[in-house]
Amino acid sequence: MVGGGSSGVQIADELLRAGRKVYLSVGPHDRPPIRYRGRDFVWWLGVLGKWDATAAEPGKEHVTIAVSGAHGGHTIDFRRLAARGMQLTGRTEAFENGVLHFAPDLARNVAAGDANYLSVLREADAYLAANGMHLPEEPEAHIIDPDPACMTDPVLQLDLAKAGVTSIIWATGYALDFGWMKIDAFDAKGRPSHKLGVATVPGLYFVGLPWLSRRASTFIWGVWHDAGHVAGHIAGRR
Repeated sequence: MVGGGSSGVQIADELLRAGRKVYLSVGPHDRPPIRYRGRDFVWWLGVLGKWDATAAEPGKEHVTIAVSGAHGGHTIDFRRLAARGMQLTGRTEAFENGVLHFAPDLARNVAAGDANYLSVLREADAYLAANGMHLPEEPEAHIIDPDPACMTDPVLQLDLAKAGVTSIIWATGYALDFGWMKIDAFDAKGRPSHKLGVATVPGLYFVGLPWLSRRASTFIWGVWHDAGHVAGHIAGRR
């Protein structure tokens, strides 16, 4: 399995539960708590002001989110997947002569995900204390299990035939492609040229793009901010 985001991990987990030997290639990711102290992560994003963040951290514009909706919903814990027998590897870099090659970044990727997870817990605790709110404490949420062997002694290459691997599932997300629009409305990298959804070409608009105006722009909950702005611009032109 290549891809450590929500879809990839859920598929890998189902295969592991079905008794299959599973290798999971894990790249950079954020690992937010899907629930903490009785509140959903979406609620925490709101009260901590994260929905309205106007720019992602450099290099994190498209970092995947490691949460799962399976089994009632939970935060993905890669260490516990390894403890159950899943073989974790770093990001997949190349394939040559039947051998997959992995970056030596598994421990770094998992540690960065843990840091993201713990930072949200600390911010949540600080918010409750500052506002005098009393929600059930959850000290166990702060416990991070020891590094498994696959992190301390990582697999850097895998001969598929020798390992008995006959299937590879790619769960690496997608990219936007506006190549079908033959107009001068995109930058050198093919990204829409716009200001808060209003394109540089008159009469063309965008909504739903990641970070169009804020973190929430690409989510159902937050796209209304941008839709309202675009609708107002269209009404003004009329």
